[in-house]
Order: sequence, then C-alpha cells, then structure tokens
Amino acid sequence: MTEAAIRYRICPRNPGAHLFEVHCTVPVPDPAGQRVGLPAWIPGSYMIRDFARNVVRLWAQSQGEPVAVRKTGKDSWVCASCSGPLTLSYEVYAWDLSVRGAHLDTTHAYFNGTSVFLQVYGREHDPCIVDIDPPPGTGEGWRVATALNRVQAEPHGFGSYGARDYDELIDHPVEIGHFSLAAFDACGVSHEIAVSGRHRADLGRLCRDLKRVCEHHIRFFGEPAPMDRYVFLIAAVGEGYGGLEHRASASLLCQRDTLPQAGDVEVGSDYRSFLGLASHEYFHAWNVKRIKPQAFSGGDLGREMHTRMLWAFEGITSYYDDLALVRSGLITPLAYLELLGQTATRVWRGSGRFKQSLADSSFDAWTKFYRQDENAPNSIVSYYTKGALVALALDLIIRRATADVRSLDDVMRLLWQRYGRPGIGVPEDGVERAAGEIAGVDLGDFFRRTVHGTDDPPLADVLADVGVDFVLRPAQSDGDSGGKPAPSGDGRQEPRPVLGVRLGSGAEARLAQVFDGGAAQEAGLAAGDVIVAVDGLRVTAANLEKSLNSRTPGNRVHVHAFRRDELMEFDVTLKEAPADTCVLVLRADADAAACARRNAWLQGVPPQAGQAAHAVGGG
Repeated sequence: MTEAAIRYRICPRNPGAHLFEVHCTVPVPDPAGQRVGLPAWIPGSYMIRDFARNVVRLWAQSQGEPVAVRKTGKDSWVCASCSGPLTLSYEVYAWDLSVRGAHLDTTHAYFNGTSVFLQVYGREHDPCIVDIDPPPGTGEGWRVATALNRVQAEPHGFGSYGARDYDELIDHPVEIGHFSLAAFDACGVSHEIAVSGRHRADLGRLCRDLKRVCEHHIRFFGEPAPMDRYVFLIAAVGEGYGGLEHRASASLLCQRDTLPQAGDVEVGSDYRSFLGLASHEYFHAWNVKRIKPQAFSGGDLGREMHTRMLWAFEGITSYYDDLALVRSGLITPLAYLELLGQTATRVWRGSGRFKQSLADSSFDAWTKFYRQDENAPNSIVSYYTKGALVALALDLIIRRATADVRSLDDVMRLLWQRYGRPGIGVPEDGVERAAGEIAGVDLGDFFRRTVHGTDDPPLADVLADVGVDFVLRPAQSDGDSGGKPAPSGDGRQEPRPVLGVRLGSGAEARLAQVFDGGAAQEAGLAAGDVIVAVDGLRVTAANLEKSLNSRTPGNRVHVHAFRRDELMEFDVTLKEAPADTCVLVLRADADAAACARRNAWLQGVPPQAGQAAHAVGGG
C-alpha cells in the first residue's frame, strides 16, 4: 500500500501566520502532465467555498529538479511531464474557525481534508498516506485527534495515518494541540471525545450522556454500527454554533457554557441544544454519509450537485435528533414537545414557506439556503425545520395507517437495508416510495402538498391522534421563541403592537429583516435602516420594544430612521402581533388509546408496551 499510495505531509509550519505547509507526492505521475486540484465544497455543507483561494503559493519538483506548474482553473493546476515521483508543495492560509475549513494559530490546529489535500486527478481511488507533523520549535504537549487509521503513529501521536482513497481521506477532520480527551464504548464501538478551547466541562457526564445517544442510534438502525470507532471533535468557544458530519466522526462548534458543568443535574436548555447537535451529526453517520442521494454518487467536489431530497436527509435527521434525546431518557417528553413547538414557530413565522417548496429549497440550497440575505424569511423555507415537521407528520400518518404497527422508524431501516448498507444511492423518489411501502397506503397527495407544494404539514390533525393539541398564539415579546404557553392569568391578553421586523445585533435599532405584510414594510422601512426615534423620542435596540408596547395596534407612530447616511421619516400604523407562535399542549381529556399511541411514538416502542409504560401527562 505504501509504495502505490499518494503521500501527503502536513505541518503547521507557521502558526503565527496561520500557514500550513503541505506536500503531496505522486509516485507515478501522468506522463502527459499531472492534473491536481482542491475541492470547491465540502460534503454536508452545500455551498461553493472555493478552498483553493487559501493556497498562498504552490510549486513542484521531481528528483531534485523543479517542475513547471500552470494554473488551469480557479482550483486546478497541471504539472509538466516528468518521469520520476512528483512532489507538489504548497502553503495554505488557515483562519476559518468553523467546522467546514481549516484553522491554525499558536494554540491549536484543525483542518478538513477538503481544505488542504490536493486531489490527484485520475488517482482518486489510490490509497493515501498522510504524515502529520508537529509545529517546529513549539507545540510541546500537542497531540492528534482524528478517526483516520494509524499507520505509523502512537495513539493521538504525530506520524503516519492512512485512508483507502481520496474520498476517505477528506472525510476525517483532524484536531491538533492541547485538548481534553475522554472515551466510552457504545454497542462495542470505541468512541472518543476531544474538546479543544478553554472549558470546564464535566467529561464524565458528557460521556455518559453521549453514550446513551449513540447506543440509541446504533440500535435504531441495528447492530453492528457501520464504523469501527468514532470521534467527536468539539471546539469550545465564546460565540459560535455548528456541526458537520463525517463517516466516523463529527466536528462540533459550541459555546463553552453549553457543555455540562460539574454538579449539574438537570439538562438545561443550552446543554439540551448541544446534545441535539451531537445527536444530529451522529444520526448522519447513517442518513447522509451512507444513505445518500443518488445525485451525490460520483463525488464531484468541483461543482454543485443538486438533489430535491435534502428535506429528507436533513429534515428527517432534524426530527430524530431531539426525538432520540427523549427516547434515550435524557430529556422529558414535555421538554421534547417544547422543542417541537419552537421548531414549528420558526417555520410559521416565515412567509417564504408559501413561496418555496421543500423540494425546491433542497435543490436551491447552494444559492439560497446557504446564501441567505435580509429577505430570506420572505422568500425561502428551511428544509431543516419544515423538513422536520413533515417528518413528524409522516411518522404519525404511517402510525395511523398501520394501527401503530409501523412508523417512520421502519422507513429509515428500510432505506438503510436497501440503500445504505449496500452503498447504493437513493433515487429522487426513493424516500417517498419507501414510505408508501411501509404505510401500505398511497401517500402521493401528502408529498405533493407538503414536499413538492407549499402546504403546511397537517400537524393539528395528526397530533390529535396522540392526545396533543397544536396551538398558535401571538408572541409575548420579541424574544419569545415559542414552545411554551402564554403566562396564565384571567385568560385575557391585550393585543401587542409590532412593527414586523427583526433587529440585528448591537446597540442601535438596525433592521436586519423586514417581514412581508408587516407594519414596517407597508410604511416603507427597509432592512438596514436604523430607527433612531419614535414620536420624537430616541430609541435603541434595548428600548424599542418597550416604546412600542405603550401603544396599541392601529396606532400611528412617527419614525425617524437613517438609511445609509440619510435621515428619513415614516408614518407607521402598528399591527397586532400575528398568531405565529406554536405550543404543543397535552390534552387533559385524551383517552387511554391516545395516551398509548403517544407513549409508543415518544418512546419508540410498540403500542402494547407503550400502554404499560409510564403515561406522558394525563390519560
């Protein structure tokens, strides 16, 4: 393997300048001139990122002699013909602190292979060896965390790592530096957690909780797990959130305070969000990394690869990420219903859902979802959030059609056996056909309306089967994210006046987004405007809402705002806050059958077992 392998060497050569030095040696280059290139995007993040733009300089040599290199495209080069081994050397600027790129400073190094490893055209299926070097003169105590197979390296040590081919090489991110390390077994598979950045996380608690999540997902699809080992690479920072899936690892970026602290007993909302993120990326080890769209077969990383099924791969995963938390006992059913209510709230607050279907949102991910602007709520729908709600409705519809004998769980297992395990791409109608097979009824109208059309999923109808009411109410404040009932009282609530905007961050009342049909839009206010006064009194981001709350819907207010450097005036007629905030409420009068179905759904067990289990709420 070593003699035939494409050989890479990577070194954090200049951490202060954020420069990796990388070498790529091709043992037998193309006699007509070897072509190489860097990917334009990274799997799992559907936007052209042009990683080649970070290549500072590139040169080549063979047997001690320089080889001419000519750039042929924005991310490709061709080397002059040479007879012996060809080595390309290049520097990569790494200052992207995200889960998608590469980052290097004096505290650590992190990279995805798509950012640093040249693709040798025509040799993509050759084995690869990568030598990971420590930074020169510094880096005492630094070590390596990655799911790459060790070839000649101690555990967590510098040295040689291997991959079967280029596709596998770029699917294993690497963290280098000082990091906390913990480990656990899940269904016989070794799992590691590497946490970089300053933190005070209770790693024992983190291991115990992630073990429950991982074991749930493995058993959901069926043992054995599709990986021999798995690594969670966690970057703890002051501000940031995100995750990216890989076949045997996940890169997670989170605020350090979201991790569990020593002495914590409850699963607070911040830690719950982190667990949901970890659950989401782990579920992707099946649904995306192995059960993948047929359109992604071939792995062309130089151009967009369109599919209309991201609603299934991201939306269904977004449905199961939090459902796994309640099924594994980490959160309560009531906490899960709160999370569902918040997801529905995010969907119901966007008028874009009436204009773009889930299928189109999936197809246009490259140019719309991943390139959102100030008009995004008015023009697009998220295949994550609405996709999760469609998955919820589909699950309950299948349960209704089969008297709770089958569910969306069975659809996912069918997709795993039919496509994921044998490594066959899912055709564009594959998920819909599998769902129809499991349900035993024609689901065509459901998919036409909710996936290929712009109808809302019928949540009120299907949730009634499990004794849950779908309730919409007005937001109580600008910070009301839904999921919880309005404060109790005498049952009356004064209508709340709103502008129909979302403010940006910062002290000034800058409009980040202006919603369709809202008071601000009708008065002529626009995204980017900075409101400085209402009825002659100065306002800021901190007091704008309070200023408006002293009015009632229908009142007209005089607004001064800066658009760029021009002071403008607007007469705004305030509107009543719309009923777009969702709460899922347990029905007090739900009968025993509805309670049993609810338990079967939330616990992932047959309804007979659900009847014997502890009931959720009343019933």
